[in-house]
Amino acid sequence: MFKWLRQRWTTVLLGGVPAAALLDFLAPERRTAIFLATTLAIIPLAAYIGRATDQLADRLGGGLGGLLNATFGNAAELIIGVLALRRGLTDLVKASLTGSIIGNVLLVFGLCAIVGGVKRSVLKFNRTAAGLSATMLLLSAIGLTVPAVFHQLSRRGPDTPELTLDTEIAVVLLLTYCASLVFTLKTHRGLYGRKESRSAAGGSAWPAVTMLVGATAGVAWMSELLVGALSDAAQSLGMSNLFVGVVVVAVIGNAAEHFSAVLMAARNEMDAAIGIAVGSSTQIALFVAPLLVFLSYVIAPEPMDLLFTVFEVVAVGLAVLTISLIAHDGETHWMEGVQLVAVYAILVLGFYFLPVASTR
Repeated sequence: MFKWLRQRWTTVLLGGVPAAALLDFLAPERRTAIFLATTLAIIPLAAYIGRATDQLADRLGGGLGGLLNATFGNAAELIIGVLALRRGLTDLVKASLTGSIIGNVLLVFGLCAIVGGVKRSVLKFNRTAAGLSATMLLLSAIGLTVPAVFHQLSRRGPDTPELTLDTEIAVVLLLTYCASLVFTLKTHRGLYGRKESRSAAGGSAWPAVTMLVGATAGVAWMSELLVGALSDAAQSLGMSNLFVGVVVVAVIGNAAEHFSAVLMAARNEMDAAIGIAVGSSTQIALFVAPLLVFLSYVIAPEPMDLLFTVFEVVAVGLAVLTISLIAHDGETHWMEGVQLVAVYAILVLGFYFLPVASTR
């Protein structure tokens, strides 16, 4: 039974798509039910995006395939963020960014260490690659926290802080992301285990393209319903928008990627597992966050800044510090995984009980 569910879980959860559509058509006032159905539906759709992207990347090979993988790696989070910005839910979008970072680093890598360490006393990975990824994540976190500190300090002055700093830092983050792509996909590809296409010949790419387009359209549709029902559902469930963004939206947007990382850890492929955990967090900070800042000037009622709550800044700082300490020696074990998950649970409890008045 477990083996069947592991192989067919995307098909099972895909039932959330028609369920959400029917609820929206027949009972649009049932916001909580729509919210729960779309939450389940986005997870398998995001998995299909990842599967199609992997297939196309294998065919393209080399730098082009890696670029495609990097671009669509966080497609679900980006789509949800764009649709939330259109409705003016900028605080929710920013919360989902911080939630994705701390979730990938603490929850995902923690589960990887636990699952991989069940049958192995020590799990080893490439210390150099992991250290470089952790350093890149640290620089990313600095780029996100400096605007928050700036806004907090500038509020004490007579002038209202402007968004100029946020936009300029977003440019720096995006340029750094482009440089990181050149580093990981071209100049130091061997360090990250990048290989040429494994299936460059034979077969058609159209099935993968069709899957990618269909799954992306499905995520956009379900995300539209999710964002529309989110505020009412959060109020009904007794959750703040900050908690929903940091935990719920961040987890469902990354769930497929999380599952892949844990499976790789179970097969003792820890380089790939830590690459997903840390690499996805870095991409959120260097690519998704600045891109959403730029898009907010076009699609949002008000431009999005990078002003995060004090608790979000502390959470990101602790997550980055923790993964940096673990990555420096090139090995881990299940107890470190337990500690990472425990830190994540503590932060989640903090976000849940954080008073609404303190969220911004």
